[in-house]
Amino acid sequence: MKIAMIGTGYVGLVSGVCFSDFGHDVICVDKDPSKIEMLERGEVPIYEPGLEQLLAKNVEAGRLSFTTDLEAALEDVEAVFIAVGTPSRRGDGHADLTYVMAAAQEVAGLLKDYAVIVTKSTVPVGTNRQVKQAVRKANPKLEFDVASNPEFLREGAAIDDFMKPDRVVVGVQSERAAEVMRDIYRPLYLRDFPIVTTDLESAEMIKYAANSFLATKVTFINEIAALCERTGADVKQVAKGMGLDGRIGNKFLHAGPGYGGSCFPKDTKALARIGQEHGLPMQITETVIKVNEEIKERMIEKLLDMVGGSFNGKIITVLGVTFKPDTDDMRAAPSLKIVPAMIGGGAKVRVVDPQGRREGEELLPGVNWAEDAYKAAQNADLIVILTQWNEFRALDLQRIAKKMNTPRLADLRNIYSEKDAKRAGFDAYVSVGRSDYFTSD
Repeated sequence: MKIAMIGTGYVGLVSGVCFSDFGHDVICVDKDPSKIEMLERGEVPIYEPGLEQLLAKNVEAGRLSFTTDLEAALEDVEAVFIAVGTPSRRGDGHADLTYVMAAAQEVAGLLKDYAVIVTKSTVPVGTNRQVKQAVRKANPKLEFDVASNPEFLREGAAIDDFMKPDRVVVGVQSERAAEVMRDIYRPLYLRDFPIVTTDLESAEMIKYAANSFLATKVTFINEIAALCERTGADVKQVAKGMGLDGRIGNKFLHAGPGYGGSCFPKDTKALARIGQEHGLPMQITETVIKVNEEIKERMIEKLLDMVGGSFNGKIITVLGVTFKPDTDDMRAAPSLKIVPAMIGGGAKVRVVDPQGRREGEELLPGVNWAEDAYKAAQNADLIVILTQWNEFRALDLQRIAKKMNTPRLADLRNIYSEKDAKRAGFDAYVSVGRSDYFTSD
């Protein structure tokens, strides 16, 4: 089957590469010539474990190619996937559909034969019907169907998620479109992965409802963490006890500095906006958005306490600034609020992150980048763990403490413990949701 993938961002590129690995003939289209040139050289513009190797394999096999020429890409296609950005619109939080609608109209003017136009981008409920209307208006004689196929890829584990999904959601209006989508996902059908076929609106809603629910779990455990600190409970033990309940599950119950990334912040805001537009406020989701911002403020207060109430003149080493490990994505990362607060307070901030520098140099002006946690700890007044990269999970804490001016550790991912910090010679240690804070002051 021949597939055109419009957009070579995170979702489009991962999806296009994986579809080609299913055996389909996939051509990825982007308006940015520099990005296409990079991909043609075998270079991947995002960090995703295993993606570069899978891309090279399928290019070599002749199943995967890249172009800026949409008209050529649409020749004889059976499905056209739209995987362009839908960022939060300034002012109202609604998903910006400018790129989606522009792509749909452009496709309408160039398609010659029947194809299914599939929205892979995350879009508000009702968007696929708007896409259908826009295509029909632009080309009344075109025979086509639309489908909604939201993605559920975790950055850092996207290939595994695509190849071994919890489920694939497909929203369609006709049996013909459903058959095309079944053919596209046939390798997953054959291995009995769940394929959920719905109407267009339900498919669109599933995406927002799922991400908002997960964001709620993250925010709930972070609120419980704050209460644990006041009451003497240990949030890690509380989360374990909760997670063993099959109705709750143990995923997304890890206390920390708040959620970030490309999905949760954008999708919770969009769902809240959809509710407002339909006269039914999503009160839980709106509260989650508010509390998540408050959690970041609470982290800043923790760090202030660790340095005696003022960042001014302090040297602070931050370990990890991406929103999660195994990605270079900085979108809505907690570091984008926490680090500027420290710099604004007069601190000199050093940053170590295995993949964060590419985006971070622009997003975090004023920080000094280091390649090594031990060098970055030299004469520091505080070490802050913001992202739980594997290389930060087994640090030689004693070696770090000896290099510091005042050995203090703010472990905002609960990697270590009070015992670990004391044994290593730290004067102060604080985590999230545990009563293991100590200071020699």
